[in-house]
Formats: sequence, C-alpha cells, structure tokens
Amino acid sequence: MRLVHSSIFLGLVALAASPSFSKAVTEADLRDHIEILASDEFEGRKPGTAGEAKTVKYIAEAWAKAGLKPAAADGSWFDPVPLIQRGQGSSTYAFTAKGRKLRIVSDDIVLIGKQADYARSNLPLMFTGSGVTANGQVAADVKGKAAIVLFEAENVPDNMKSPRARREALIAAGAEAVIFVGDSQGNWLTLRRQLLSRPIALEAREKRAALEGAISTEFVVGLVTAAGQDWDTLRANAKQADYAGEALSIDADFEVKTDLYRFNSSNVIGKIAGRKKNSGALLFMGHWDHLGICAPEGAPDRICNGAVDNASGIAMMNEVAEALAKKKHDRDIYFLATTAEESGLLGAYAFADKPVLPLDQIILSLNVDTIAIAPRGSKVAIIGRGTTPLDAVVETVAKKTGRAIEESNDANAFIQRQDGWALAQKGVPALMVGGSFADLNLLQKFLGSDYHGPNDELTDSTELGGAAEDTDLHIALGRHFADTRKYKSKKAGE
Repeated sequence: MRLVHSSIFLGLVALAASPSFSKAVTEADLRDHIEILASDEFEGRKPGTAGEAKTVKYIAEAWAKAGLKPAAADGSWFDPVPLIQRGQGSSTYAFTAKGRKLRIVSDDIVLIGKQADYARSNLPLMFTGSGVTANGQVAADVKGKAAIVLFEAENVPDNMKSPRARREALIAAGAEAVIFVGDSQGNWLTLRRQLLSRPIALEAREKRAALEGAISTEFVVGLVTAAGQDWDTLRANAKQADYAGEALSIDADFEVKTDLYRFNSSNVIGKIAGRKKNSGALLFMGHWDHLGICAPEGAPDRICNGAVDNASGIAMMNEVAEALAKKKHDRDIYFLATTAEESGLLGAYAFADKPVLPLDQIILSLNVDTIAIAPRGSKVAIIGRGTTPLDAVVETVAKKTGRAIEESNDANAFIQRQDGWALAQKGVPALMVGGSFADLNLLQKFLGSDYHGPNDELTDSTELGGAAEDTDLHIALGRHFADTRKYKSKKAGE
C-alpha cells in the first residue's frame, strides 16, 4: 500500500467533506418519491381531487423535512390558484333562414356557455373556413356573430394550426360564439369528448367566447342544405388562401345553461433563505399534477398515474431541495411545484401574474419535467437555448459534472409546452436543462406510447439513470447560481 503524505490526505478529507463532492443522488432515491406520487392511492394527481390533497401535502412535508421554509403569500406552503370547470347543462336552439325555421335531423351539437346562462336570438352565422387566412389573420366579419369553423386547418401558419389559437383569434376579432365543425375523419368525436370532459381553466386569464361548441359534419350539411346552400361549395371556397368567409344567411336562437364549478387548487412554494439580501433569487419549478382518473368505466386500468410526467420531476426537486438546504447560500432559492400544467400551464401563469417575489429578482428559473426517459451518459440539452445569455454558464457547470452537451436548438420545439414559458413571457430567464430532451427520437417514443395514458406507471424498467444524473446537475447548477462570487447577475441591483 502506497503511503499518502499527511497534507495531501488532509486535503482529500476536506474535498470529501465539501458540498461540491457530496454523495450523488441515486436512482433509488428518486424511485422512493415516484413510487408514492405515482401510486394508485394518489389517483393520478388531478387538481381539485383527493389526489391533489395527498400530493401537495407530500411535497410540503418533504420540503419541510429537507429544511425549506414555507414561502406562499400568506406564509404557508400553499398559494391558492382559482380554477374553473364548465360542464354541459341544458340547451335549446333553433335556426331560421329568411324567416323560415330550418329542420335539422342530426342532434350532433354540444354547446357550452362562458357563464351559467346564455340566451340570444337572431345571432347571424358566419362560415369562416379554417378561421384565419394564410397570413394568420381573421378576414371574416365575425363581430357579434357566430363563427362556424372547420376543425382541420388548411392554408394557415403553423402557429395557427391548433383549434385553440384560431378560436382565440376569432374571439379577439369580436366573435360572440365559436362553433367548430368535426369532419368525417373522427374529429367530431374528439371535439365532443373535449367539450364534455369539463376542462380546467384559469378564469382570470382565459380567452373565451360567450358561447362555444361543436357540431358534426352531418349537422352542418343538414343546416346549410335546409337553407338552400351547398356544403361542398362552401368547403371548396374555404380552400382559398385569402378566404374571407361567407355569411350563411342563417340566424340562430340559443338558450344554454352551463354547469360551473369554481375551486381553488394550490401551487406549493418553499424557500431556502440566502445570506445576502437583494442579491436576487434562483427558482426551481416543476408541475405536480397529472390527468387523474382518465379512462372510462370498465377499463382494466382507469388511472393516469403520471410516473414520468411528472412525478419524476417532483422527485428530482425533492432531492435537489434536500441537497441545497444542507448549507447556506448567498441568494434565496425558491422551489415552486405548480398545479394544472396539463391544462395549459395554469399554475405557472398564476404564479407569474401574482408572484411571491418580484419577477425581476429571479436570476434564473429552471423547470423540471418528464425526466425519467434518458439513460446515464446522455447529453445535456437546453430548452430555451439562445433565449438567455446563460447557455455558456449552464454548459460549463454541466461539463464540470462530466456531462457532454447537445449543442443543437432542436429541444426548443418544446419551449412553449412547459411551465417556464409562463415566466419567460414576463422577461424571466427560464430554461429546462437535462438529458430527456437531448434525444428527441427517444422522447417521441415515450410521447407516442405511455404519455398521458394509464401505462405511464413506475415499473422495474422505468429509466432513472439519466434522471439521477440530471438531479446531480441541478444541484450543481443551484450551488453555482446561488453563489454571488461564481455568478454575478445584472439583476437585483448587482
């Protein structure tokens, strides 16, 4: 055995005791959290359910045990997020053309109001094709009218292909009602299911018409035919790039009652207080919610447990919190577990609108989502690459932990699909960093199979190797950005 000089030995002991050389997070550490969060007992962690209550309690207790302090606006762990769901009530409708009542054989129509009661007579119907033109603008005169919109998008920009984007554009142009037409490819069933699923919304931010709904192709064909028009001709006209819509010369009478359910969900917020006041803050964030009981009665497995999406991310945050809370840092470090990400980043938007600290004090927000995909040794990708001046800093820290860098911008395809987007729109430097988005083929394999289904469960084959390495990386990033000597920010008056 070779002897080691005493001074060298003491130096090695000091390094071993240093926080920079702390024990690596293991796959078992992450598995312990995921096993609980993605268990059937938590019922898929849907906001507003018993599963939410168990989830936020678990997170708060884990953070308290780690040494964090509650940091919600009222001094607790839980920041309320007011949400709303709308369900189909009763509805009556009638259509007239030139004073003549039209008889429609089909009853394939679903109508949902913005408020509990909606009533309107003589509402003109305007066929808008896809809703917007090739330049993304609403050309049809829809103000004060009911816009009839094709579900499938033709000759529209990529950012307007989603029904949501076109619906919001029509609302902004003054449409009183927006009614989508499901085509013969099965979109009617998709539309109907979406409207009847009681989707969750953040009422303070939603852009919604006074009346929204869906009809089948059979319904609209019967409607326009009864009014003396030809549906095939209307569809052919709508294929024109500069299509400006056509008045159907049909008026509608609607009386719609909608079931409204308002409730408070919760963001969970914790904090590690820094030593230096007014030096800014680092924010870790990730969503705790998933889809709850998602399969119909009689299905062999009805629960969407969300093990990868995003029990894995919360597991990482718990381990990062425990590691970083073991010592003091210069800057404050906040941890934010958001609600209703699956419904459109709602918890993140609620935080961005009413933050518990000034947003210009946040030097960096690191979002954590869907991390249990990549194996050990995966490259590190950055979602948000090129949107902040921090890429080089993140890459330097990653390389010090032994990670290679994915230098492409391919991962930015997901930039608007994750919670950090809500903060980025407010000017906060916001990134996602890790291995799951470095290999998009591997990611797409998950998105095309277990994603948002009952099979997203924790199993013996769930890949946690890359997740463990990503957790160590985030601990390293936390230590770096929370140290005013290592990272000097222009924010927070520095």
